[in-house]
Amino acid sequence: MSASAEKIILAVDTSTDMLACAVGRVGADGAVTVLAARDHMCRRQANVELVTTAQEALAEAGLAMGDLDAVLVGRGPGSFTGVRIGIATAKGLACGAGLPLYGTSALDAMAWSAWDAGAHGTLAVAGDAMRGEVYPGIYELDDAGAHRMFPAETVLKADACVAAWAERADADELTLSGNGLVKYCARFEVAGLASFSPEEAWYPTGEGLLRAAVEAGVFDGSDAQPGDPALVLPIYTRLSDAEEAERTRLGLKKPASVELTGVDDALAGIHLQLRPMTVNDTAAVAALEAATYEGAAHTPWTEKMFYEELSQPGRSWWVAHDQGTVIGFAGGVLAGADFEVEEVVVDAARRREGIATRLVARVAYDAQMLGAQTISLEVDEKNEGARALYGALGLAEEGRRPGYYPAAAGEPAHDALILRAPLPLAADAVIATGRPEPAPSIRPWPIVPGERTPEAAAALAAAGPLILTIESSCDETAMAVTDSHGVVCASVVATQIDFHARFGGVVPEIASRKHTEAIVGVFEETLARAGEHFGVDTLTPSDLAAVGVTAGPGLVGALVVGVAFAKGLCAAADLPLIAVHHLEGHLMANLFETPDLEPPFVASIVSGGNTMLVHVRAWGDYVLLGATIDDAVGEAFDKVAKALGLGYPGGPVISKLSAQGNPRAVHFPRAMMHSGDYSFSLSGLKTAVITYIEGENRAGRAINLPDLAASFEAAVIDVQVAKAVTAVEETGVTDFCVGGGVAANPGLRAAYKKALEKRGVRVTVPPMRACGDNAAMIGIAALRSYNAGSFSPLTLDADPNAALGTWSTPNAPVPPTWE
Repeated sequence: MSASAEKIILAVDTSTDMLACAVGRVGADGAVTVLAARDHMCRRQANVELVTTAQEALAEAGLAMGDLDAVLVGRGPGSFTGVRIGIATAKGLACGAGLPLYGTSALDAMAWSAWDAGAHGTLAVAGDAMRGEVYPGIYELDDAGAHRMFPAETVLKADACVAAWAERADADELTLSGNGLVKYCARFEVAGLASFSPEEAWYPTGEGLLRAAVEAGVFDGSDAQPGDPALVLPIYTRLSDAEEAERTRLGLKKPASVELTGVDDALAGIHLQLRPMTVNDTAAVAALEAATYEGAAHTPWTEKMFYEELSQPGRSWWVAHDQGTVIGFAGGVLAGADFEVEEVVVDAARRREGIATRLVARVAYDAQMLGAQTISLEVDEKNEGARALYGALGLAEEGRRPGYYPAAAGEPAHDALILRAPLPLAADAVIATGRPEPAPSIRPWPIVPGERTPEAAAALAAAGPLILTIESSCDETAMAVTDSHGVVCASVVATQIDFHARFGGVVPEIASRKHTEAIVGVFEETLARAGEHFGVDTLTPSDLAAVGVTAGPGLVGALVVGVAFAKGLCAAADLPLIAVHHLEGHLMANLFETPDLEPPFVASIVSGGNTMLVHVRAWGDYVLLGATIDDAVGEAFDKVAKALGLGYPGGPVISKLSAQGNPRAVHFPRAMMHSGDYSFSLSGLKTAVITYIEGENRAGRAINLPDLAASFEAAVIDVQVAKAVTAVEETGVTDFCVGGGVAANPGLRAAYKKALEKRGVRVTVPPMRACGDNAAMIGIAALRSYNAGSFSPLTLDADPNAALGTWSTPNAPVPPTWE
């Protein structure tokens, strides 16, 4: 698509209670002509209605997906979940049709709504940010349109916004607009601000999105966006609540510590950790700063300077520590739409370990969440190592400060290079940190596949229908491609462990944000790997027969990203949609290990969010025998690990420690072991472990962590196995299966086999790579539904509490193969 050519564009936004949707023509001169508009109020139903609304708008315009030149989506700011629904859907549409995707500000679109309603002069837009806050924006409206007068979106308390606008010299001339007025109109009126645009103009519209994008130069000119759907991300303006709370909490008191023994080797894998800097770190950070710059011309920051920096808004500072010793730090300040990195320091003895790269990546992530569009820093032109590091992260030179850095006697002063990069950082730059995390990928878009050989074409034909499956129920973004014979042609999992580790568990808001960032990159990687399987460079949506997606249960904010993307992809590529139950995927993962597995059998599903025993009487006929009444097994492992400062996830490290310990060293309760039913309770056990830790600390005794881990794990396993044995005996089955992330626990796997195999029961546990969340297991259920002709409408929504058996069919699954 030529930059200056006329374009037919589908514009959508779900950041507010208005579902904005329009199809428009943008002329080479920037003139906007609306061909169809389907804007309507849609409170909490955006994920249900968006795709079909877009289809209706196209039909009204007499067009099809193939007639579009691009997709445009509102990036917010607004409801976090609403923004993600719009963006994930738009990404799916763009990926399915191979179209450029552009993003624009929903706040700007609100200003254009007021302009369209006749407002002129100075316009003050207050978008609803919830929590008693607004997104403020000042615009100048003239005959040509709405022009923004601020660099980047911010968030303010509603009362602070009222006060700021009331104090303006032109307060009497302001016209107010924006959906924040629905809640706060009276407060503005009391302050003397009483000129408002019509209420129907307080929301973004599809036409407003198109006009806002043209005004911002989104399609053409020096500020034009590349059109890569991976790079279109929400405007958040602030960190998640968990991150904000963490910073506050860590700044108030020193974190509790536990004296441990016998753990040096066992904890080697979690030596190096990153976390936000707190006021408790200022002395150590200042000491490292002084040591680093000793004898240099640079004046080191003092402890007081770091303390004052941490107390200011719009900052992000991170430390790297090893067993409690600070070995590096980085941070900076938000300056308009740019985030200025002020310091990056690593202990001289720990350089060349990728620590600085990881620190900058963390700061860059925070900068993006705070609303920054770019990140910048200065570096000495002679500092080759630092220049290489920043270059790998995508920062490029855009200016110099001549003679800024003093040099040795007799040598000319060095220039300071001003480096800058757009946010988010490139995927390959983040991957260079050695930590596999969700991140946007950057590659030419749209992707043009290469020519295919006759051999490749024959391989594709022999494979039969190909199903793409998507899994995003918790903290992993996963996709897979499965052929008609059950062969897993590709499986990709992007993990978020580093982003959740410092909280000791999954933070739903962070999980949702990272899914939105990762989903296009995972889609591209999955199709590329599947292409390799068939001897081509990549598959395309036209090679697929259907798309399956985990629709529940799980974290609702995480689920909606996968569901919205899948629906957009199906609508654009004209593919049927298949809804899959996450736990049925875990059940069917056992077929990777035992292809001839057939009901009836009993299954134990143990993970971070589930602990249950299920009687599988037939495929699709699932009887829940019992479940946890409080914590899940995986959750208990994580909470105990957090109490001991072992990091997240807790299961692997506790399992590793328990292998070295004595399971009889500490007696912990076996809750509900003799309850007479199949219910579980882990909360009491978790509390008993924490009480034990606190008691040992008060007594001044060091904790032998391997013994503690082994004793805790034994208490968990004993109850799980005892109830499994009873279930098998009462149902009379001869097969027993395990599913879920905790199925990877070696002690639990061994205990099940020991107890049940001597009773003549075959025990199946999935291969290790199929235990955790993955899309290959979702592919087994999706292929079963495809063969049965069981499809879902494009109004499908995520169901975080879906009962096992939802979306199932009685058909037997095709035994899978994962090469």
